[in-house]
Amino acid sequence: MLVFSSASFLGLALLAAPVSAEQSPLPVCESGTRYIELDATLPSTPPELCIRPELSLNLFFDAKLARVVVERQERFRRVKVADDTLTLVASEALHDGERVPVTVYFQDDAVPASATFVLVLHPTQAERQVEVSRHERTMASLRQGEQQARAEAQQCREEKARLQAECSGPVGLTGLIANGWLEEKNVVFRKLSAVAERPGNALEASRVRSYRTVGLQRRGRVAVKVELFNPPGRPSWTPAGAALLGSKQEELSGLTVWPLKPIPPGKAQVVTVEMNAAADEAQGAFTLKLWAKEAGVGDVNLDGVTFP
Repeated sequence: MLVFSSASFLGLALLAAPVSAEQSPLPVCESGTRYIELDATLPSTPPELCIRPELSLNLFFDAKLARVVVERQERFRRVKVADDTLTLVASEALHDGERVPVTVYFQDDAVPASATFVLVLHPTQAERQVEVSRHERTMASLRQGEQQARAEAQQCREEKARLQAECSGPVGLTGLIANGWLEEKNVVFRKLSAVAERPGNALEASRVRSYRTVGLQRRGRVAVKVELFNPPGRPSWTPAGAALLGSKQEELSGLTVWPLKPIPPGKAQVVTVEMNAAADEAQGAFTLKLWAKEAGVGDVNLDGVTFP
């Protein structure tokens, strides 16, 4: 374990400064039951649903299904239709960012007679239950949706308050000093020579370093820095997001990625992933997963990431 000097900490100070972010093309995934209401006019853009390999997605309709058309159905381990229910389980043959249209046809004469959805393979998240209705929802269904919306709104308010508190304070070295992150031995870093790259990674990783800083009231941050090389002949690869997964596939949330600039073929770029973490958090070994803005170009998985 190595100790940062205050002078060499200037590089980490840049992480505390605001950076511009590009919009990721991945959809926003809902954690609870998702409700979709259809009307007679078909939407110009079909609803997008997040899926993950080997995790089931159940769609419940308010009418029996006549048939279902799944593009590239051979890449799904299970496509099961039972009356008004459709169950889908994607296989590992699908890659992050892939989009698969699914069209269902109803038995009755109500409108619309069919509905199309787009399944999007998300790097870390999956929607497990979706209720689709063509008719007016029941009071119980409306109440359940309202409770879920309130819980999500409260979570957003808490996150907004946290971000406002962070942004209202000083930035740069002043902010680091104010948070108590520039005291002696408060910033440490570790060379991660034992990190393992998975076969099939889109980019080559090297010079992996992890950082931890703990300030006042044991609040702090952790970061991972990695140099990514895009081999010649490959498509351009633009970082879009990251996840840290524990041994039980639990995901650490609130990660930021910088910079979100394209890595052309034959070029290398240093990418940093950072998140809030108290002194007793982010302990143990993690898998760092980085995915691209471009669809179908593959991702990067690094096993054995630890923090000092």
